[in-house]
Amino acid sequence: MIKRLPWVRRVGAGLLALLGVVALAGAWVGVRGLNARDHLRQAAVLMDQLRWEMAGGDTRAAAATLASLQRQTARARAQSDDPGWRLGRGTPVVGDDLAAVSTVAAALDDLAREGLPPLVETAGSVDLGALTPRAGRVDLAPLRAAAPRLAAADDAVRRARDRVAGIDPDGLADRLRAPLRQLRDSLDRAATQVATAARTAQLLPGMLGADGPRSYLVVFQNLAEVRATGGLPGAFVTLRADRGAIRIVDQSTASALGRFARPVLPLDPARRALYTDRLGTYPADVNFAPHFPTAAQLLREMYRRRSGRTVDGVLATDPVAMAGLLRVLGPVPVPGGPTLTADNAVRVLLSETYAHSASSTAQDRYFAAAARAAFQALTTRRTDPVALAAELARAAGERRLLLWSADPAQQRLIAGTVLEGVLPTSDGRRPTVGVFLNDGSGAKLGYYLRAAAELSLGACRPDGRRELLLRFSLGSTAPASGLSEYVLGAGLAGDPYTVRTNVALYTSPGGAISRVLLDGARARLGTGLEGRRAVGLVTVDLRPGQTRVLEATLLTGVPAGGWGTGPVTPRLWTTPGVTPWRLSVRSADGCDASK
Repeated sequence: MIKRLPWVRRVGAGLLALLGVVALAGAWVGVRGLNARDHLRQAAVLMDQLRWEMAGGDTRAAAATLASLQRQTARARAQSDDPGWRLGRGTPVVGDDLAAVSTVAAALDDLAREGLPPLVETAGSVDLGALTPRAGRVDLAPLRAAAPRLAAADDAVRRARDRVAGIDPDGLADRLRAPLRQLRDSLDRAATQVATAARTAQLLPGMLGADGPRSYLVVFQNLAEVRATGGLPGAFVTLRADRGAIRIVDQSTASALGRFARPVLPLDPARRALYTDRLGTYPADVNFAPHFPTAAQLLREMYRRRSGRTVDGVLATDPVAMAGLLRVLGPVPVPGGPTLTADNAVRVLLSETYAHSASSTAQDRYFAAAARAAFQALTTRRTDPVALAAELARAAGERRLLLWSADPAQQRLIAGTVLEGVLPTSDGRRPTVGVFLNDGSGAKLGYYLRAAAELSLGACRPDGRRELLLRFSLGSTAPASGLSEYVLGAGLAGDPYTVRTNVALYTSPGGAISRVLLDGARARLGTGLEGRRAVGLVTVDLRPGQTRVLEATLLTGVPAGGWGTGPVTPRLWTTPGVTPWRLSVRSADGCDASK
């Protein structure tokens, strides 16, 4: 997280691409333009060198390289900000290009002077190995010490990103727009990565009990019975963290909490209309809606009422994320059942246990033992911290790690990250569409689901909206016979081997659903609203081996600044599955509806 900074390489590559800007500037201001180009070229090389030195832990060399990098960016800034250059920025044809060079040079110089030094200093003082549990305890002191430095770096990187983002590409020469976009994308990724490191350093010490004991409900989502955030809440453990020491104090299953006569907390009326009171009365259904804070708070209250314990937060994960951790931890023996490995964990936990266990009690016993064994391995084994961090980052990026804290200050740090499990409240020029799944079979047939989705931009409309074209296919690889009664479950689709899935389509904020086809015919569509997003609900039944296709035309809202003319890339959020979705998201040029 701290030593390995791949975005430094990307920024350097973007900077090299932008040397074309400086070459053009050189034709206007002569020697100074050529000098600025040379200094920026050298800065790009030094950025790449700095990345490798930090990744290798050579902080002394990194400090020397940083000093050289700062000299180069300072000289580039000076060369592109003299009176003659400033005069040239006001001229036609090349004025905007010269202004872009000045902005880039100034932004990167500030980044080199204010953003990179605290990162180099942190890399020299924080060992990732110290952040992994040792004998059930995490040393919190290095993180607390690093937090102010990472916060300063976060601020500097965001300012550099915002300055470069403020350059209007429409005023530049055609051949300069792509390099500028490359640099902007690189700085976007840099801002995300450094912000994650800064938030982690602020968040983890308090969550792990630096300021007093904390407790958490860690819930394993069972992907064999799909829910919007992944799978129904299954086995869980309750952890207590005190000054970095972590231990299990309770464990059970969500089903053992039983049902409640009335919702345990007030429900949002719009979500209640879409998903009924079951959100708040049945632990297995708290995550029908793809809004993890709602599911976490409901599950926390249900657990409090049954156990008498009030936890400070809720963490959700799943067997696919566990398999990733097992790639780092190695095989984990589980009492009463097979040893779990990276290769068999998903199959054992989501399929074979149901096929071979004699009762649901035996299944729950094995799931509880597996959860405890994995936790003990994670907190006691010596592991490669970089590999462990990479697996955790992968799981978080796939939304297989979700976190909610009852502490408002901590929740503000979680907000806006992939851990929050909340669709963006405002999309701007990047409309976000959601495709979320909930089991309607009352069975464990979700293990056999396979999904794919394509999202592309359609026509611009006179009212400022834009069409989004979604094609979603869902298939079943279930056999036609031979499954156990625990897999077939309630058989709510009629035929017990038919998988019934309730598909929820979420538009971007302020959007609408224009048309939905199922296998080429008009689909029976339930509709509602969640936040400012229109929601369409379609039930899809799949026989063994069958694949069905939903095609939807959605409308976006109207972005505050318009669509512009540069590329627009939509985003697609989906329910994490047993196997990865095949996803395709296509960009298209912006449009100005006023023209």
